[in-house]
Amino acid sequence: MADGEAGVYREFKALAEAADRKFARARDLPLYGGGDHHSRKAFKAYTRLWRLQQERRRELVAGGLRRWEIGEVASRIGQLYYARYLRTAEPRSLVGAYVFYEAIYSRGYFGATAGAEGGGGGRHQALLIRYKELRFIARFLVVAMLMRRAEAVDHLAGRLRALVEESKAAYPKTNFKEWKQVLQELGRFLKADGAYKGSRSLRYDNLFDSYPSNLASIARFHSKRVLKLKEAVLTSYRRNEVKFTELTLDTFRMLQCLEWEPTGSYQIAAKELTENGTVSDQSGPSGLIDIHLSTEISDGSLPSNPQKAIIYHPTVSHLLAVLATICEELSQDSILLIYISASGCTEQNMASQKYASSSSSHATTASAFPIDKPNSHMSSDNHLWLGPRGSGGPNNLYPEDLIPFTRYPLFLVIDSENSHAFKAGHT
Repeated sequence: MADGEAGVYREFKALAEAADRKFARARDLPLYGGGDHHSRKAFKAYTRLWRLQQERRRELVAGGLRRWEIGEVASRIGQLYYARYLRTAEPRSLVGAYVFYEAIYSRGYFGATAGAEGGGGGRHQALLIRYKELRFIARFLVVAMLMRRAEAVDHLAGRLRALVEESKAAYPKTNFKEWKQVLQELGRFLKADGAYKGSRSLRYDNLFDSYPSNLASIARFHSKRVLKLKEAVLTSYRRNEVKFTELTLDTFRMLQCLEWEPTGSYQIAAKELTENGTVSDQSGPSGLIDIHLSTEISDGSLPSNPQKAIIYHPTVSHLLAVLATICEELSQDSILLIYISASGCTEQNMASQKYASSSSSHATTASAFPIDKPNSHMSSDNHLWLGPRGSGGPNNLYPEDLIPFTRYPLFLVIDSENSHAFKAGHT
């Protein structure tokens, strides 16, 4: 190995460590209420790193660059694109994540040969790369599901199942119980979502759906004040709910219902860097991944998608803090949509009701489970339950908790058996 080649590889490693630190700061920030400058810094760092491996690829390979290291860089770029999509709801960012993930998968950056290492630590290194591959496919699945790529989802789901089985056989002393649970969640999610396979997208389509401003019942209000849906908070908290990773089926469907289908086709290309007019060998570390998006994807004739904060299993205090943060930055012409899917009964109440119904013949049942007044905070039908195992208390969300946010134009969607408690004028 020449000194120059070793120096280039050391430069790559130093830039990778700096980019990883920026990525960690961007990843730890919530996807609402500012903080986008950390994401931009991370993008800039990984762009520099990506260009270095493009321009000095031969020296890097000779210096010791391995395929999984390029896959790690590309995966981080894909994650940043996906985070930007969650922050801004731009279709371009979701497509960017899909392109990078598809390129990583098709080139097998995390494949078996990517982790071939010499020495005693080779097996441990290969196991770490296997975990990277499992996490990568799970992320790719989420993006493919959001883009409604049914064939890709089926293929990736099959690959994930096969990879878990291969991992159990290759590393019998390693516990893959967590990934078995992931596969169970994925199976339930795909089965529940399968009813929509081949049907029309849940997103609005200007070929089928009228613009709200064109409706006579809405247009008459525009002379006084024009309001636009700019922000949405989507959350769900149910016992044994259908989910994959931290995306529940309820929020997955609602997220799509709040977006417009882009009018242009996705013109996506991922190609290798050519050298002397020939395509480079894909068995080596990657050269270039280009993203070509049609200009129509940002069609100015379509309304922009509202920004969405997706919160997985929040506490009541966390949910209220998120709403307060978003309302602080809400403009005067904006509408805030709040979607909450939750049960109205705690686990303790459900167990009590089950016991009460099975013991209805006993005279003690009525006294053991007294009926509270309708307006009492102890009533089981005037709140939502956002909490883990146990009783209610701080985990109960009451209609009164949302009253401060009615100072802003608010659209409230409650998906619960207790939704009646949140009707205007009910409390």
